[in-house]
Amino acid sequence: MLLLFGGSLMLAACGGRNTTSAPANAPTVPEVLNWQSVVTKADRLRLRNWREAWATGLERARQNDAQKLAAEGALFDADHSLPGAVPPPGKYRCRVFKLGAQGTAMAEFTSAPGTDCSVDQNGGVSRFYKRNGPQRAVGTIFDGNNGRAIFLGTLQLGDEGRAMDYGRDTARDLAGYVDRIGDRRWRILLPYPRFESVVEVVELIPAP
Repeated sequence: MLLLFGGSLMLAACGGRNTTSAPANAPTVPEVLNWQSVVTKADRLRLRNWREAWATGLERARQNDAQKLAAEGALFDADHSLPGAVPPPGKYRCRVFKLGAQGTAMAEFTSAPGTDCSVDQNGGVSRFYKRNGPQRAVGTIFDGNNGRAIFLGTLQLGDEGRAMDYGRDTARDLAGYVDRIGDRRWRILLPYPRFESVVEVVELIPAP
């Protein structure tokens, strides 16, 4: 199986360049442009069923705190998607929201303070890194269909120094959609993550 992170397979890219530096401990990413050639069977199913996850998670979150959800505007409008779904390379501030609880220890709606994230690009491949926090998504953003982009990646936990290979552990794999939802505002929508929530939403805005 072709791996998005690590491993021995690296496909050569031509003419690409990094416009922001990747973390020093970032995994190597093969220059693969077609997400369908690497996505796992389980993640195909998650991507296919994203709207079901969204409806369930959003309804449960609204019952918990409808006012906070409404205050975020387009962030929680699943059908709001503008041209330019792939965020340009650069530094970002990210906020993470969890909709619908998995497990009794979680609330139906939770949000975390903003953290540092970045996007870099090489050979036409865009990569996303959440740089700090106890849960750090790391992955590749692919041009998708219907104006949306596809995110495939893994979850890095705690003091781990390096992200896992995609496809190695289904509990760590992440799959979702990337949308531009405003002027210099993007989101990553992750249906059915393995931990804590029914849907996870990551908001990206350029860092000051």
